[in-house]
Amino acid sequence: MGKASGRQIAAADCKGPTMDYESIRNLPTLFFDQAERFADRPFLWAKRDRHWQSQSWADVAARISELSRALRALGVEPGDRVALISENRPAWLIADVAIMSAGAITVPAYTTNSEDDHHYLLNDSGSKGLIISTTALAKRALPAAMRAPSTEFAICLETPEPVPGQGLRIYRWDEALEKGRALADDVRDFARKPQRSDTCCLIYTSGTGGRPKGVMLSHGAIICNCMGAHDVIARLPGYEEPGEVFLSFLPLSHAYEHTAGQFFPMSIGAEIYYAESLDKLVSNIAECRPTIMTAVPRLYESIYARIMHGLKSQSALRRRLFMKAVALGRRRYEEPNGLGIADRVLNALLDRLVRKKVALRFGGRLKAFVSGGAALNYEIGVFFVALGVRLLQGYGQTEAAPVISVNKHAPNKLDTVGPPLKGVEVRIAEDGEILVRGELLMEGYWNKPEETSETLQDGWLHTGDVGLFDNDGYIKITDRKKDIIVNSGGDNVSPQRIEGMLTVEPEIAQVMVYGDRKPHLVALIVPDGDFATTWAADHGKNGDLAQLVDDADFVRAIGEAVSRVNQKLSVIERVRKFIVTAESFAIENSMLTPSMKIRRHVIRERYGSALDNLYSK
Repeated sequence: MGKASGRQIAAADCKGPTMDYESIRNLPTLFFDQAERFADRPFLWAKRDRHWQSQSWADVAARISELSRALRALGVEPGDRVALISENRPAWLIADVAIMSAGAITVPAYTTNSEDDHHYLLNDSGSKGLIISTTALAKRALPAAMRAPSTEFAICLETPEPVPGQGLRIYRWDEALEKGRALADDVRDFARKPQRSDTCCLIYTSGTGGRPKGVMLSHGAIICNCMGAHDVIARLPGYEEPGEVFLSFLPLSHAYEHTAGQFFPMSIGAEIYYAESLDKLVSNIAECRPTIMTAVPRLYESIYARIMHGLKSQSALRRRLFMKAVALGRRRYEEPNGLGIADRVLNALLDRLVRKKVALRFGGRLKAFVSGGAALNYEIGVFFVALGVRLLQGYGQTEAAPVISVNKHAPNKLDTVGPPLKGVEVRIAEDGEILVRGELLMEGYWNKPEETSETLQDGWLHTGDVGLFDNDGYIKITDRKKDIIVNSGGDNVSPQRIEGMLTVEPEIAQVMVYGDRKPHLVALIVPDGDFATTWAADHGKNGDLAQLVDDADFVRAIGEAVSRVNQKLSVIERVRKFIVTAESFAIENSMLTPSMKIRRHVIRERYGSALDNLYSK
């Protein structure tokens, strides 16, 4: 890879933060300073017995101190790795900060991991111990730990079921804390020892292209990200510090939520609510009334589909008012001065009749959704903005702790991922690759020096993404280098752009475009479940999706959606043929990463022959 070239962009300065991010020594110090400052104010919220209950900053600090002492009593020393396996809950944050307060390194694991996945992570990281939240998670984690030579102990929040095997010490949470009481030192003093440049966590990448790699992130990398996030969020109308409320539902084992949903709220004294589950997210939003939420595009696509499906049951007048609000809101966004007097009056009326009700569905005080983790489809983004929901698209990678750039509230350019964060430098290489430099960068991949040297060159992170700057210094991502399809004619095609357009159609839930070194594009399509149910009822057919995908009339209906999209695409981007499957892309079948990105290599392995056959028909 050649040296970086092109214009260098840095985010503009903002008003000074309440906290001096550049002077923070490490993440535990950040927490303890905030806990002293806010003491009895509510910090963490979780639902118990159908009611939301809070823990204050002081309560959380006491629990962190207890667990941190327990870890040291069990033999954890600075630099040791300790795995953390838990769904989002207060115990996650407590365990994470406790591990770091002992000078150790947190190794988060996805709750969806199989026993073999856990074994790989424990073995690869050399974790000395692990902390597990539930008995159900322990069923897969403990057998994996039994097979990991370096893992000496496990702490279980709930009493685990007996596990056959030897060599692993298993403690209940209260048993571990009892051992820690033998240490009477001030945990806060001990927590000051790690340097800003020391590794604080190993975040294993989701593995869209193969086995996950452990990304070594320093305290300073995450603090740098928090500083940049503050620079953006503090510009929002009505921003209040402290006083913001976050709802955490993305996996905390993912770098995005780990930084933006945990340490950043901590740094501004915000309250954090933990969603019960994805199924209950909508009701949790209404109950918690968050002011800021981080999410991935898949959530917005799902909410969009639910809104559009629900609209069908509304009266004709309500449907017309809603769609008029979308149309005028879009015009207001795309042409700020394009509305005439009559349209401005009508649009103001629709603020009360439509947009206010939409706002209430999101709790009534949401200042911004922040989208990251994958590319946001423009049509989805403008739909929300048109309805008065501020949606800021950002961009990042685990290797950058993870946020590199994000849109400001003004101007908010949905077709970009915004300007680089404060403290972040970005350049475009000669081949179009996005290069990043700053304290936010990883220290490297755990025990993988060759991969590290390929990704980090001369202090620059080679992202593998292709992009450019617009006239305002906002970054546009055009594609991922390794995902670009090069057809047999030598044309480069962006599959993500086409997939995003297809999944907006009501007939289509998921899709993967295929065609590298082929004469044209084909696709694998997963139909939308609600569409399939409605279509089957209207046509007197069995609603079982597994049977519908073999029904020629149903497949023809899917083809009509593909044809609509093809009309908006260039000749080389059009999908000429497709196959339909009833098998959804899911985390459980390894076709989705835990951050909801499609694993192209897994899907190609499973459906490649069927897709190749389309070229011979």
